[in-house]
Amino acid sequence: MNWIHLALKSLWNRRVTALLTLLMVSVSVCLLLSVDRVRTDTRSSFGNTLSGTDLLIGSRTGSLNLLLYSVFRIGNATNNISWQSYQELKNHKDVKWTIPISLGDSHKGYRVVGTNESYLQHYQYGRQHGLKLQQGVWFADVFEVVLGAEVARQLNYQLGDAVVIAHGTGSTSFEQHDDRPFKVVGILAPTGTPVDKSLHIPLEGITVLHVDWQSGVKRQGKTTSVDDTLSLDLTPDSITAFLVGMNSRLKAFGFQRQVNEFRKEPLMAVIPGAALQELWQLIGIAENALMAVSVMVIVTGLIGMVTVIISSLNERRREIAIFRALGAKRNTLLGLLMVESGFYGLAGLVTGYGLHVLLMGIANSHVQNRYGIELTIGWPNESMMVILSSFLVTTVILGLLPGYRAYRQSLSDGLSANV
Repeated sequence: MNWIHLALKSLWNRRVTALLTLLMVSVSVCLLLSVDRVRTDTRSSFGNTLSGTDLLIGSRTGSLNLLLYSVFRIGNATNNISWQSYQELKNHKDVKWTIPISLGDSHKGYRVVGTNESYLQHYQYGRQHGLKLQQGVWFADVFEVVLGAEVARQLNYQLGDAVVIAHGTGSTSFEQHDDRPFKVVGILAPTGTPVDKSLHIPLEGITVLHVDWQSGVKRQGKTTSVDDTLSLDLTPDSITAFLVGMNSRLKAFGFQRQVNEFRKEPLMAVIPGAALQELWQLIGIAENALMAVSVMVIVTGLIGMVTVIISSLNERRREIAIFRALGAKRNTLLGLLMVESGFYGLAGLVTGYGLHVLLMGIANSHVQNRYGIELTIGWPNESMMVILSSFLVTTVILGLLPGYRAYRQSLSDGLSANV
């Protein structure tokens, strides 16, 4: 115990160097934990975005592209689905419910989703959690809009406010549908999914906005009044995609094949889980690269720690010579430097975890608002615990190198007149 006390006193005398070394180790541990947490939470957030849906149907494209634009609001559809085809597939005997989705417009960078009451009734996220209204009601009129939680919070909208929809999906648009404002009648409860970043209007509202438009361009010299527009047949000509719930999941594969072979127009049906697996395969390379970088940072921190300990031996030659004079044996010197090295490892783990928790707490709000990913704080998973345990054991073992160096140095100092 006295030897350990002396080692700690020695460490205190070199506290500035020790703190800098500890900081280096802590930052490397923090980076490893943070990268793993972001990777895990990203997968969890993507996986929890949609549940309870058996098929996604859209125009023929890649399965991943269909998933991204219809569920995650990333990218755009290559084509639309005609209303007649949607009605035919919707009325199939094996289909229990559908959620039509019409995309293409936005409001201050947030996507506008044209849909109907099925969206509120059947859309599920996480472990089959349904959507709930935090305030107000679901839209019942053509010019009513229901906001996602983040849209309402970020833009500070309240019930009764007027919202002007812009043509296109960019954050800045030169084409505003300012002659047809929508009234906020409801705000959805937070879900942690892209639903929070969307504005929901009736399918008829999408039609109303584009009465005087053709092929994505407003026709010059023609303006239809709002009253005249409401007297028209507002049934949409097409939608972007739709979600499907089957009467029996066993029927999903057969219906998927029918959709993929649909002759009236080229359509595609994908199973959300299968499309997500394709996404994981795509980003798996990037995940592995990030983890490799984190491990290399850990290795660099260990090398730096050993280098600092070895470099400090020249300043501690008298101290080590006194240890030897007091009867310290080789194993004692090895043990002391292994304790010191292990101290850096243990303290680095504790401090690094603390920095990781602090970083996740600070970054969570920004990341969730900007990317829709909720960063959680918790204990590392089993594989990460194995890595951290291996790290701690390695720090102790690495103490053998400076320990052997100190022992060899003490022998030569013992034969020298000047120490």
